Amino acid sequence: MSGAHQRAGDEKRSAVEVALLPFTAARNMWRRLRAWRRISFTSGGVVFTLGAFAVGFAAMNTGNNLLYLLLGSMLGFIVVSGWLSEQAISGLRFVRRVPRAVTVGQPMRISYTVRNLKKRLPTLAVEITEQGLSESAFLAHVPPKGSADAKSTNSFIRRGIYPLQTLTLATSFPFGLFLKERDIDLTGEVVVWPRSDRPVRTPMPGGGRVPRLGLSGRGSAGSRGEFRSLRGYRPGDDPRDIHWRSSARLREPVIREYERDGAETRWICLDTRSQPGDAAEVAMEVAASLAARAAAESRPFALVTGDVVVETGEGPGQLERVLDVLARVDFGPHNSAPAPPVDRSSCILVCVEPSAGFGDVLAVGRDAQLDLDDAEAA
Repeated sequence: MSGAHQRAGDEKRSAVEVALLPFTAARNMWRRLRAWRRISFTSGGVVFTLGAFAVGFAAMNTGNNLLYLLLGSMLGFIVVSGWLSEQAISGLRFVRRVPRAVTVGQPMRISYTVRNLKKRLPTLAVEITEQGLSESAFLAHVPPKGSADAKSTNSFIRRGIYPLQTLTLATSFPFGLFLKERDIDLTGEVVVWPRSDRPVRTPMPGGGRVPRLGLSGRGSAGSRGEFRSLRGYRPGDDPRDIHWRSSARLREPVIREYERDGAETRWICLDTRSQPGDAAEVAMEVAASLAARAAAESRPFALVTGDVVVETGEGPGQLERVLDVLARVDFGPHNSAPAPPVDRSSCILVCVEPSAGFGDVLAVGRDAQLDLDDAEAA
């Protein structure tokens, strides 16, 4: 019976999709047309165009040859302006370079390498904007068959993943009469990490430390101790741990892993079972700050949030992996509880509302507020 219901649901969805097909096609066509070119008047363009109408009206009523000559000059001015602005935003190829990640409140610089494919005409005075970004980049000059760089600096007050999909080119070159725009599809994303410098109390003695028995008996990967195995290089690994002979044979960096005392590992569990909001984001920053402190102390640490487990590690590379996961975390009352692969009594729980069964609990409370002023000044 369930299979029949599923087939009926699939048929209903297919019928709806077929019915909406003309609307979808029309919407896609309008999007392509809008992305092709958009033109609008500037204040100077409005005045100039009204002046051209006035001169034309006067020329037709008086038959004055001088007015006809002036009208022709003004219309030619408009045509030349439209043609030159068209050349300014056409025949361009873009490469966007985005930092791997940025922390909330920190400035992020996005660079664009622009290549002009035109053989004879340069590109002048083009503004580059992106959906979702507040600041734009300005391209002053790109020679024919040449390239140039443009940069924009932005900052974010909320962590998360910000998709980048469309570049918008705009220019009022050469006379400032009209603003001509076009869209270029260029997909990408910006990863915004939570702040990791929030003052957090020191965990209670034993809190967040894995006991020597059980899963932690294997130890954790570190830069000191007895050699354990080889693995592929990850960003943030200590270059001194590179095994050069294996790297040369495999033609890619290979890192030595070492055993460390499992009792030193700090397990951080983030409970995401709360409504999205400031309190949830404060808990996120507390978890990130605990991880940053462990990295600064050269202490192995791990993160558990819902069903996601970041394996034990240490150093800047491990911190980046933890922050990447935290940037993608979503809060919700129906999320699953953190499920660490070790005894909960050896873990630190970071949450909005306190919960029992963990070695230490850092509860921020429902009234916790983000300090956005500090984030903007960070």
